[in-house]
Amino acid sequence: MEVCVVEADWTVRAIRGATTVPENSAEAIRSAVEELLDELERHNSFEPEQIISLTFSVTRDLDTLFPASVARSRPRWENVPLLDVQHMHVEQDLERCVRFLLHVNLPASARVYHPYLRRAQSLRPDWNLSTVGSQ
Repeated sequence: MEVCVVEADWTVRAIRGATTVPENSAEAIRSAVEELLDELERHNSFEPEQIISLTFSVTRDLDTLFPASVARSRPRWENVPLLDVQHMHVEQDLERCVRFLLHVNLPASARVYHPYLRRAQSLRPDWNLSTVGSQ
């Protein structure tokens, strides 16, 4: 019996995303981050084991819950390397914003979807509700 193995070209891809939170409460942050990660997983084809790392940044007005704690509670995400940082403060920047940068192993030909939700849609209107092909 001959086994045919097809090898796909894989590469590390970066996926960005962001959302806003209506208030600085643990429940509001949890809800916004869950919605953001649900959208990420719904529109991108990867397994948590393919994730290299995920960094969250939050604006300085969000300090009641680490977004990484929300991600860590997702099924099969307990071993994903996660980091929370405070986003650089810039006057007139979007308030109560959670951003992420995900590095993941994907087939080189995979299209990625960058979820920008709620008021964060204004950060990257060119990526809002669209996919971006391999570069």
